[in-house]
Amino acid sequence: MLPAIGFFLYFQCAGMISIRCLLPARRPLDRIWLGMSLGLLEMTWLPALFAFWLSFGPGAHGMALGAGFLVTLGCFFLRDRRAPKPWDEKESTLLRQMLLTALPLTLLGGYLQYTHVMRVDAAGNWNVGQSTYGDLPMHMSFVTGLVGKRFPADYPFYPGTRLSYPFLTDSLSSSFYLLGCSLQAAIVLPGTFMMALCFMGVMVLGREMTAGRKTAVLAALLFFLNGGLGFLYDFDQAAGYDPDGTLTVVGRVRHILEGYYKTPTNQPEPNNLRWSNVIADLMVPQRTLLGGWAMGIPCFYLLEVLFRPDREAEPVNVRGLILLGIWAGALPLIHTHTFLALGLCSVGVLLYDLIHGGRTKNRPRGTILGRYAVYGMLALVLALPQLICFTFTQTFQGEGSSHSFLVFQFNWVNNPGGQGMRDFYLWFYVKNIGLPFLMVLFALFDRDPKQRRLFAGMLPIVLAAELIRFQPNEYDNNKLFYLAWLLGCMIAANFARKVWGMLKDLPGRRVMAAFTGIVVFLSPVLTLAREAVSSYQAFSAQSVEAGIYVRDHTPADAVFLTGTQHLNPVDSIAGRTIVCGPDLWLYWHGFDTSERKEDIARFFEDPEGNGDVLEKYGASYIYVSSYERSDYDVDEETLAALYPPVFENGEAVVYRVAAAP
Repeated sequence: MLPAIGFFLYFQCAGMISIRCLLPARRPLDRIWLGMSLGLLEMTWLPALFAFWLSFGPGAHGMALGAGFLVTLGCFFLRDRRAPKPWDEKESTLLRQMLLTALPLTLLGGYLQYTHVMRVDAAGNWNVGQSTYGDLPMHMSFVTGLVGKRFPADYPFYPGTRLSYPFLTDSLSSSFYLLGCSLQAAIVLPGTFMMALCFMGVMVLGREMTAGRKTAVLAALLFFLNGGLGFLYDFDQAAGYDPDGTLTVVGRVRHILEGYYKTPTNQPEPNNLRWSNVIADLMVPQRTLLGGWAMGIPCFYLLEVLFRPDREAEPVNVRGLILLGIWAGALPLIHTHTFLALGLCSVGVLLYDLIHGGRTKNRPRGTILGRYAVYGMLALVLALPQLICFTFTQTFQGEGSSHSFLVFQFNWVNNPGGQGMRDFYLWFYVKNIGLPFLMVLFALFDRDPKQRRLFAGMLPIVLAAELIRFQPNEYDNNKLFYLAWLLGCMIAANFARKVWGMLKDLPGRRVMAAFTGIVVFLSPVLTLAREAVSSYQAFSAQSVEAGIYVRDHTPADAVFLTGTQHLNPVDSIAGRTIVCGPDLWLYWHGFDTSERKEDIARFFEDPEGNGDVLEKYGASYIYVSSYERSDYDVDEETLAALYPPVFENGEAVVYRVAAAP
């Protein structure tokens, strides 16, 4: 593990030195956070760049160290020679707020990472939480499967097809894994760190976008402890008169804490509650989104501080513009939705600035447009190769895709499949987002230019997410909605501050504030409590034993014929390629798996008559476990006669094809 920690700290130091050289005029806490974020960006991208030339192994990581040194040296020679902005009382205030807000959230995030990422129990079983049961094995297959591969790599569970899914957040964990961390630590450590960067980043962003000393805290709480009015459904009629206890308050709380997706923020059926809590259902299980936010929030920050109208009188910060352009251009293979949201936000604020620019000598429209052009062109030049070679290939039905991703669909998941709205339009968002949504609506009548500029950045993201389905899974548009809502939380915090000031002489305003806090935060608190106590077995101790055997005793490029279950130790633990993974993942990535599934079924049921399946997919090993025995009528007697078993325990058997080493 020490090499991994040293590699990480090297890039952390490099990032903070670079930010100190490029942006000394930013406040100290801003520089610290930006430096940590930039260091993580370099650690993510530089080994991957060299893996397109070498492979994702020690050589690429050694080259990345040298490249990181050269980047830092370049920043030093191109440095802004002004003295760095000193620490002052505003920094002390924000630090105290971070210790009271970002630190507890980070501790919660770290706990959820630990309990939800293959926590090992006393019996040796690997356990997950409610939100990671479905997708974590997929990310594990990327983490383990990318080690030693030359980029671009294939899907580890759909060989022959380029991995077009944004994979760099997972390859970051692959670096930790390659450099000595356990698989769990390789996912938990960077995951917790990225959550900390997000918590810090929203508070730093809130200081820039909101108007009060405490509004940065409120904005962060509104964003991360998001929920809605779903608790009203859970506690409706909970008066305690039902003899079996199901209608008591205690019974309803137990139902939330013990049920599978019965939380007030995530009940698609029957209540159409879809505004999932970002910590429980996005940041912990959706690792690409977490990486996208950790790297995207700094871009939103730079977009704000470099282009905001009250900064226009300052000299053009060319270093900042170039940094923003490079940073934004690095986003597509980290998280494409974040790149798209940033681009849409940039267009919105550009149009706002052009409309309201040109009124003073310091803000001619040509100057405004020139600044945006420097940033935008650099970002596009860097992003286009990623988009063309990866994103567009999948989006526009390349390489075996069976779905057209871009489809007009109004009103997101409230209009499933475009078949009609389940709830009245505004009520859907009121009940899902709650009072903060009403605050944003009311703030539309505020004539504050700063608020309106935030609306200008928010509106294009909302329109895109509300009118276009970008992936087969319509729910995934929430990855755009939440970044629009990040700006909405700034607006809501500013509005709440104004209302609080207007109620200054009202005797009951503190009681009103307490009641409002309960209404706003009860749903997310119950959701996070449920996530904190959730635990499900993913891999039994014997499944883990089988996965470790495959990892340690089969070639790294071996292909396995297995079932299509999503809990598969061959690809998730061992990092080996399997013929076909589950539709749980592949369908939503746009693939038609029917032919491969038919081939797998006919081989397992008649291995002697269907040996061509092994040759067709280049399979050199066969894996049979309780899942295969349950899903197929496996002829194990013939398998054992044709292919020598090389591993066997109570859960699984591994057979070697004769030509395999």
